Amino acid sequence: MNDAIHTATAPRPVGAYPHARRVGNLLFLSGVGPRDPATNAIPGNVYASDGTLAAYDIAAQCRQVFANVRAVLEAAGARWDDLIDVTVFLTDMARDFATYNTIYAEHFTAAQPCRTTLGITALPTPIAIELKCIAALPENR
Repeated sequence: MNDAIHTATAPRPVGAYPHARRVGNLLFLSGVGPRDPATNAIPGNVYASDGTLAAYDIAAQCRQVFANVRAVLEAAGARWDDLIDVTVFLTDMARDFATYNTIYAEHFTAAQPCRTTLGITALPTPIAIELKCIAALPENR
């Protein structure tokens, strides 16, 4: 089985890719950012009068990105606890890691997936965090 997953409950992809793809009992999520699915706005972003990003709220973006991951999982028939691997991209590791790590720990209490966190210089839109996830679904789902 090799099924693409698209859902209206998560932000629209910013490129030509599905929200996720299921292969056998594995679910591979495309990079998920913190845009609001209803408005496409980025929570916590503040823009200067010239349209450039002046400030952002990493806590607001973390909470939204986790909600978006959950929406993709649910659209694919998966659960939060099915996550087995999470790769996190932060655009400012020094500034944002502690806040992100605290919020991450609030969301992953019982089943903790493997995790890699990378500091990068930019993402395709003015977001400060993106997650790339893999879930393993039980055979009976």
